[in-house]
Amino acid sequence: MGGFCKVSPIIGMEHPYFYRNKVHAVFDHDRKGNVISGIYAEGTHRVIAVEECLIEDKKSQEIIRTIRELLPSFKIKTYNEDTGYGLLRHVLIRRGFETGEIMVVLVLGSPILPSKNNFVKALKKVHPEITTVVLNVNNKQTSMVLGEKEKPIYGPGFIKDRLCGCTFRISPKSFYQVNPVQTEILYNTAMDYAELTGKETVIDAYCGTGTIGLIAARNAKRVIGVELNKDAVKDARINAKENGIKNAEIYAGDAGRFMVDMASKNQKADVVFMDPPRAGSDEKFLSSVIKLGPKRVVYVSCNPETLARDLKYLTGNGYQAVKIQPVDNFPFCDHIETVVKLVKKR
Repeated sequence: MGGFCKVSPIIGMEHPYFYRNKVHAVFDHDRKGNVISGIYAEGTHRVIAVEECLIEDKKSQEIIRTIRELLPSFKIKTYNEDTGYGLLRHVLIRRGFETGEIMVVLVLGSPILPSKNNFVKALKKVHPEITTVVLNVNNKQTSMVLGEKEKPIYGPGFIKDRLCGCTFRISPKSFYQVNPVQTEILYNTAMDYAELTGKETVIDAYCGTGTIGLIAARNAKRVIGVELNKDAVKDARINAKENGIKNAEIYAGDAGRFMVDMASKNQKADVVFMDPPRAGSDEKFLSSVIKLGPKRVVYVSCNPETLARDLKYLTGNGYQAVKIQPVDNFPFCDHIETVVKLVKKR
């Protein structure tokens, strides 16, 4: 990374424990038939029981332990991947650190949870903070945690959380950064790099549920969010409405194609935010950024390898990297977030 410009020191987390607002546990039973929950051993589907994890939210871990204790009295069997028998496969918990709202997602091998109302009642008795419970059905032989079908059995089926002064709606499948404390630093750095004055047209590519674009909207003239995932687009539009943001438009589609289309109509954008998945961007998308020719590109990346590859393309095609700031969003893990400011060469 240092070959592009000076890299600032990594911004670490002051209290790097219990930071994950999204906690997943896979359920199974041991040889004696006792219910266990935890994680898969690397490269296998053998479950390693986990009593406590130092990076996962404490309250979420307590809820998982309670579910484990409730299963026998409700005669709910854990799912067996080899035989296809049993019911409970996974539990996913998401907590809004700012709002305190908690979502519990029960991932089942079939659509019916016996005595579901009593089960929720028993769970809520121990953890009254739970604001919604969702049943998700995953009956496929897959490594994916969540299946296609889901329905709320208690509460609205989503939670809300606040980040950088905006409120965001989080559904079971929504992408939302797992470390909200460090994400505030990450996104505020991205806003600084964008240098918004209120006159700019901004594109939020790979916009997801709209987090970056909606935070930017307060200081921009117009924000255009583009996202392929239709569920995320729906959430982003709701988020814009809930925050009273009227200068943001969210489109379902391919951001690269969208920018090529803008360029062909001689339309301009001043700033492009890009926050691609771990695989990074691709040449087709990056060439569309070059065609559109914004003054600044702010690249948020969770993978330094693909970031270096993409920066090589952008800096070889008329852009210059001027600031690089890594942020440790995943303490004790080997991943890192990085924000890069690129400006168009004169």
